Amino acid sequence: MVGILENLTEAVAGIPDSATVMIGGFGPAGQPVELIDALVGSGATDLTVVNNNAGNGDMGLAGLIRAGRVCKMVCSFPRQPDSWHFDKKYRDGEIELELVPQGNLAERIRAAAAGIGAFYTPTGYGTPLAEGKEVREINGRHYVLEYPLRADYALVKAHRADELGNLVYRKTARNFGPIMAAAATTTIVQVEDVVLAGALDPEIIVTPCIYVDRLVRVPVPAQAPEPAGAGQ
Repeated sequence: MVGILENLTEAVAGIPDSATVMIGGFGPAGQPVELIDALVGSGATDLTVVNNNAGNGDMGLAGLIRAGRVCKMVCSFPRQPDSWHFDKKYRDGEIELELVPQGNLAERIRAAAAGIGAFYTPTGYGTPLAEGKEVREINGRHYVLEYPLRADYALVKAHRADELGNLVYRKTARNFGPIMAAAATTTIVQVEDVVLAGALDPEIIVTPCIYVDRLVRVPVPAQAPEPAGAGQ
């Protein structure tokens, strides 16, 4: 059964230096801000972080980068108007970047979750992102070989869980959460509410409990700020 923990510090306990950590969220949407803040407080450093982008503003993932705890980002969108902490550290040579097209990022994570050894994709062919990678022509089209992306830990934000660890998400906050939960050795989830087993409609459960290791309740989660210029 999933471990339902009392506080955020306990939830991230044991994440070591140099771990690879997947962090859910599509920009602010679905970002587990409280778990990230607890990770900052844990002192873990030299982390490789997998996320869709490289943080917004000063909180959440941006705060982890600002604190100097991230040595490498694997993401699709490293630069946005308010990604100033990553931008400065990258320019100063303090952080490494592996740029991955968004579809490839999602598929590499999903492949790890599904136990797929590798896959061919046309995305990135003929660009610097394909340099040094195996290329094959299939039915007259060129493809690049990509490998699964796994993590030691995943930090995920869901809307609600039952006491077994089954998860449901809130609208677009779902984004990378389900595949990251399945692609990590240890998955840590923050939720707004934990209900009794059987209280969730099985038809709406997105992440089954088999993928969840630790669960912590955050009744009123922080809302990461919208990226500068959003909605304009």
